[in-house]
Amino acid sequence: MTFLEKIKSGIYWKNTLKISILFFISIVIISLLFNSFSSIISFDLEAINTENFSEGKWMRFFYIKAAISVLYGMWVTARNIK
Repeated sequence: MTFLEKIKSGIYWKNTLKISILFFISIVIISLLFNSFSSIISFDLEAINTENFSEGKWMRFFYIKAAISVLYGMWVTARNIK
């Protein structure tokens, strides 16, 4: 089955969505831990907000991770569907 045939099926997109959501949540948590570990440990929510989300940083923070998650989900699903 070719890639174009796979993306036409409904099960492909359901599986892609499942994988993408789990990967997105994982990558957001890991990214926050790397970027703001000391602020997370001290529970300083204002510092976490300033470092990652204020002044439009939230768009770059989430959009890049969302795009990577969708691409990863599509790749894994395409590889596993026969």
